[in-house]
Amino acid sequence: MMMMVRKSKGLGERHQRILDFIESYQREHKHPPSIREIGEHCDISSTSVVNYYLDQLEKSGHIERDRKISRGMRLTGNTPLGDMLRIPMSGVIQAGEPIPIPSSDFNTFSAEDSIEVAMSLMPAKEKGKDLFALKVQGDSMIDAMINDGDIVILKPAQEARNGEMVAVWLSDRNETTLKYYYKEKEGYRLQPANPTMKPIMLKKTEALEIKGKVVMVIRKVDRYN
Repeated sequence: MMMMVRKSKGLGERHQRILDFIESYQREHKHPPSIREIGEHCDISSTSVVNYYLDQLEKSGHIERDRKISRGMRLTGNTPLGDMLRIPMSGVIQAGEPIPIPSSDFNTFSAEDSIEVAMSLMPAKEKGKDLFALKVQGDSMIDAMINDGDIVILKPAQEARNGEMVAVWLSDRNETTLKYYYKEKEGYRLQPANPTMKPIMLKKTEALEIKGKVVMVIRKVDRYN
């Protein structure tokens, strides 16, 4: 069942519809909608009118916006989103060339490190899972709206389907990376979401261990500060 943002006092029907759409889109796609997508869903033909409503929602404290980046918006704590889920920070993952890490469990953060995510923003089927979070380094996944400094929420997994975004441990290289996963005839392809970067090609004989699948992205909003 789809959970929507509860009715906020003082909001008009169209404002509420936009908030509901941002929340549901974020949950489904793991990143915020574009201005055009908001307009299409909410039957607003002009992007300037969409911006007008977003400006009002920003002034009222319901959303935060970063106009220097695409899809630079997020719901704030002033929007009633319900109970919060505490997710442990397990380390750093490279979105770029794989980087060496001390061990295969990403254990570079202490047990006390964690982030809080609104339960209503989480995909319903993932709420009971043993989720963990990783901070992203590098820009190989920028076309998937994942930038350096963002945080990805993952569910533990040992297998993946082609095209799923996964955190991978390459034990032979003592390295880890975040990429789209593809199993091919001769081995494995770890595909970046950046046209300037080449995929990582692995033979079947090379060790590849999937650690988790991405279920949500939390964007760093102070990237230009």
